[in-house]
Amino acid sequence: MLRFDNSPKKSTNLSLNSKVLEMAREMGMNVSQTVDTLLAAEVRRRYWEQWNAENKDAVAEYNARMALDGLPLAKYRTF
Repeated sequence: MLRFDNSPKKSTNLSLNSKVLEMAREMGMNVSQTVDTLLAAEVRRRYWEQWNAENKDAVAEYNARMALDGLPLAKYRTF
């Protein structure tokens, strides 16, 4: 799992829609925290999307092997 919890903050410049920014400020939103949270979620989503694409063949082979041979230690399962 990708975790960004205790990473230090870094200043950056963003260009945002002025009307959206104005409304967010009127609502008392913490724009920096909101953008940080949403960007982290998008980075996680894209990371796993890329990981799945890069590993799809290995995952398919593993699933096929499990379907054919079953789980390696299945005889020891108690449930």
